[in-house]
Formats: sequence, C-alpha cells, structure tokens
Amino acid sequence: MEVPRRAGADGLGFVLQIVALRTLPIYVVGAALAASLAVTAVIASRVLRVRLSRVEWGAVGVVCAGLVMLALASGKEGHREASEALDWALLGISFGVLLLGFAGGGLPERSRALVLGLGAGIGFGVVEVAVRLLDGISFTDPALYALLVGGGAAFTLLTSALQRGSVTTATAGAVLGETIGPAIVGVAWLGDRTRDGLGWLAIAGFAVAVAGS
Repeated sequence: MEVPRRAGADGLGFVLQIVALRTLPIYVVGAALAASLAVTAVIASRVLRVRLSRVEWGAVGVVCAGLVMLALASGKEGHREASEALDWALLGISFGVLLLGFAGGGLPERSRALVLGLGAGIGFGVVEVAVRLLDGISFTDPALYALLVGGGAAFTLLTSALQRGSVTTATAGAVLGETIGPAIVGVAWLGDRTRDGLGWLAIAGFAVAVAGS
C-alpha cells in the first residue's frame, strides 16, 4: 500500500508542478519547490515526532517570509517565444547531467553527494524550463526529449545521492541546481517579470527562500 500511495503523491505533485510552471514565473515555482523542505520539516515534527532545533524553526520562518515577499512581488508568467537554440541547449544539458552522474559516482562520499545532488537539481531545472517551452506534444521537439532525459537523470542522481551520501549535502546541491539557473532563464529568455517597481523585492524574496531552504 505504501508504494502506490507514494507513487500517487509523486504523480499528483508533478502534475501540479506542470500547472504552476504554465501559469506562474519560473522563479516563483523554483522557490516554492525549494521551500518544500520547510514543509517536510514541519510535517516530520508533527507526524514523526522529529525535534527541530531553534535554528531549524528559524529557517522555516525565513522560508515562509521569502515566499510572502515573492507572492507580493511576482508578476505574470512570460510569453516570449524562445529560440530553437534554447531547446537544443536544454537537451544537451540533460545528457550532460547523465555524464555528471557517471563522473560523480566515483567521488568520495561528501563530494559525491554534493555533485550528484547538484546534477539532480540541474536535471529538475531542465524539466522546469522544458515544460514552459512545450507547445503540445511533438515528437520532433527537442524540449520534449530534454524533459524526459533531464527528469529521468535527475531522479536517478538524487536517489543515488541520498542512498550513498549525506542527505543534507545532496539536498543543498539539488536546491541550488533547480532554482537559480531556471529562474535566470525565465527572466532573461522567456519574459518572466515582477510587478512594477518590485523587482528588488522579488530578488530578495527568492534569495531569502532559497537560503532558508
């Protein structure tokens, strides 16, 4: 029963992520995904009776503050047409994530967890951008294959990192990989914007949410 429930929850989460990426700026979705660590911590403290330190509770508060700042500052999702070069670049990066996984697997434990976690984060970042680039299902669209390869590689690398290294180090790498790069792509190439005059608040909120995570 536990495996089907987890698979169902993961599937629902992925569908909601796609909906969010199609309706919100990437930087908002990326920060919210990073903030899921705070949600996990709070649930663990209640359901699993995990005792969080004051620093950890403080981090949860910081994440919440960052998300509030982002909510106040975020504008509409960009609708700028990206060049085909971006599609192919994503596909190249997704295969690069696979190569990074092969290379990182032989590193010492701490370095391995960081490299694999960072690679997983980059793979998830590829998925975030690819979802925005897709315009229906076309088997000639490189963004579709970037989504499949990047998502599969990311899941594999993160699983390996969590099994064979520090959970904290792996998660930190994943958060960095899946937030900063996609946010820059969304603003620079896809037209994601903030509300007028609140760009500084969005930048601050994004930084606070990721740092808290």
